[in-house]
Amino acid sequence: MGFDETMRYQARSENESARKAFQLAYRALAEKGYNPVYQIAGYLISGDPAYITNHLDARNTIRRIERDELIEELVRAYAERNGENPRG
Repeated sequence: MGFDETMRYQARSENESARKAFQLAYRALAEKGYNPVYQIAGYLISGDPAYITNHLDARNTIRRIERDELIEELVRAYAERNGENPRG
């Protein structure tokens, strides 16, 4: 497959665990005064769990989910929110 071809990615089914981990991390970060969007993005980009607070056990909770699953959930939620069919 060349660089000009689109590779097909086989996504998993909806991940309720990822959704709940995001919700918990967002809440915990906001409660501690952090910008949740920046902190979660930092974690997803770098893989460094220090971006997520230990408050409410958010760091351990989000680390239980693979980062690719978290990214899939973000894309799915974005598509649903914008009227797209994320199931293709």
